[in-house]
Amino acid sequence: MAAALTIAACGGDTGSTAASGTTAAAARRAVRATVALDFTPNAVHAPIYAAVREGLDRRHGVRLRIREPGSSPNSLALLTSGRVDVGILDIHDLAIARERGVDVVGVAALVQKPLAALIAGPGVGRPRDLAGRTVGVSGLPSDPAFVRAIVEGDGGDYARVKQVTIGFQAVSSILSKRVDAVPAFWNAEGVALRRRGVKTREFRVEKYGAPAYPEVVLVTARKTLERKRAVVDGVVAAIGDGVRSVLSRPEPAARQIAKAAGQADLGLIRAQLAALRPAIVPPMRLERAVLEQWADWDARFKIVGRRPDVDRAFAFDVAH
Repeated sequence: MAAALTIAACGGDTGSTAASGTTAAAARRAVRATVALDFTPNAVHAPIYAAVREGLDRRHGVRLRIREPGSSPNSLALLTSGRVDVGILDIHDLAIARERGVDVVGVAALVQKPLAALIAGPGVGRPRDLAGRTVGVSGLPSDPAFVRAIVEGDGGDYARVKQVTIGFQAVSSILSKRVDAVPAFWNAEGVALRRRGVKTREFRVEKYGAPAYPEVVLVTARKTLERKRAVVDGVVAAIGDGVRSVLSRPEPAARQIAKAAGQADLGLIRAQLAALRPAIVPPMRLERAVLEQWADWDARFKIVGRRPDVDRAFAFDVAH
């Protein structure tokens, strides 16, 4: 690769010229493709924005359009109606959607490690210490499952954990000491709390028995995968190039996300991107063995009622 880049920089190789011509031709033939975000623009989405900003999508024959969510995320409805080509989903939401009969398929791993953790305030040395203490949960059915998995993974008594519903107020609930811990994302709420000077402990789910599953996946409707396979391949390849761009040039990525999020705290976005670096590593390949373990784990802790069918839930032959 290094040799090829050196030759390309010299500009004296006919093969390089031919490749450049191929790239230009692909850009001219580029077709529109829409990607639906799962949430307000944040650090996780930086590779998608980078692909558009740097024209990386045109190299793969697509012109990406980013569709941000309205008052509530609706990427599943957009996918199944054919109004978008690719969406972003938490892997557990993919499993829940499929259990409900929504035929969406994971095609790539945008974030390749679990982001879920129990974030505890001062005085909680390990998950088993939460017996008899209060944990704030959002109200989503997955939250108690994560609390149970982490507490039991440390040999604790989950039945003795007191749970109260706090909605999506994890940071303020820890700051006010209303609760002793919250299930949250270490790359988001965890970073925000540290920037506020709060001394917390993060009990990451993979340290307590969960497999190292990809937390955030690119998904498409099965009918889109069958009818527009070249487009899906192009979108995945373009976002993969976006990952490489973010890793090598994080500052423009952070500035773009801060702007897209309505002039969000640039320092916070920088910190979140830095935290994510170990979890966004190209290629965005899906690993079947890991996903089989994830399916067992999701069923065991009742995130879903029945074990996900990995072969139906994921496409392993999409170009990366």
